[in-house]
Amino acid sequence: MNTELALQCKYDKQVAVWLIFVALVIFGMIILGGVTRLTHSGLSMVDWNPIMGVMPPLSETDWMQTFTRYQSFPEYQKVNAGMSLEEFKSIFYFEYFHRILGRLIGLLFLLPCLYFWFRGAIRKPMRPQMVIMFVLGGFQGLLGWYMVKSGLVNDPQVSQYRLTAHLISAVIIYCYILWVAFGLLTISSEKVIGDTARKMYRYSVVMTLLVIFMIITGGFVAGTKAGFSYNTFPLMAGQFIPDNMYVLQPFWLNWFENVTAVQFNHRMIAYILVLLVPLYCFAIRRLQITKRSGFAAHLLLGMLVIQVSLGVATILLHVPVAIASIHQGGAIVLLTLVLFITREIKPDREDLSCV
Repeated sequence: MNTELALQCKYDKQVAVWLIFVALVIFGMIILGGVTRLTHSGLSMVDWNPIMGVMPPLSETDWMQTFTRYQSFPEYQKVNAGMSLEEFKSIFYFEYFHRILGRLIGLLFLLPCLYFWFRGAIRKPMRPQMVIMFVLGGFQGLLGWYMVKSGLVNDPQVSQYRLTAHLISAVIIYCYILWVAFGLLTISSEKVIGDTARKMYRYSVVMTLLVIFMIITGGFVAGTKAGFSYNTFPLMAGQFIPDNMYVLQPFWLNWFENVTAVQFNHRMIAYILVLLVPLYCFAIRRLQITKRSGFAAHLLLGMLVIQVSLGVATILLHVPVAIASIHQGGAIVLLTLVLFITREIKPDREDLSCV
């Protein structure tokens, strides 16, 4: 390996580590977003000030002004009437740190990106990918405020459509960053490529999309508060297929607004994954396309057991904040493992020759 190629490979590893770190912070952001929702804190900050909103209220006067502003909105008047200032502070800080972490992610991405870019550490084919990541991050911030605005109205409920869009946007950014990072760390010389491996890759893509679909249905469970209904397992109200599943018209509206159908759909996706993931892991292990994909398959199978257990506990215990938040994080871990395997076994990719 010549000196120039060795230097580029060194840069590739540095860029990959940086991107994985950013993805980890986004992972934390998703967890904190779930906690913010579960503690009903998302509407506590009624203004959007991307620059001036960095500092929280510091004096008692500032707090009273912020609290008075909150009291003029329907959530206080219809849901939290009589709330004390101290109680307000407890929900305010969840939303505040959620927004601050979003700004921090922007800086953690932009500043190192500029450093690597002007140092020539980012390969030219990757530069458009960096621009896309940054644009997606900015869009995510706007989408977050668009979501909050849906609850600053006469009916103080955040739209489940906007909440799920905000969640999935974060998941897409997370996946895209990791896809690029994993590609920089993949050792192509270890791969066993053939028609069977290519079919396995297509199967892996389907599995990745299925896990993302599970997260989407989970977003609607959160947005409609469907998790607080039917707190039994494995049956719902004593039935496998409960009544009142499709009472709304038009029919498709039930999938997004009927709590019975929303929770049922989320359970069904979980059952499908329980059936397919072990078969998928067995196939990955049998083919041995790469050693790392086989090891990740073991982790994936174990994570599936943990995730299902967390889901059942969340339902039976009436959605406790801690367990429900860990359950949301578990879905992202599950997705990360499937995504890693998919990237690891992807055939016919560019050989970066860093071996």
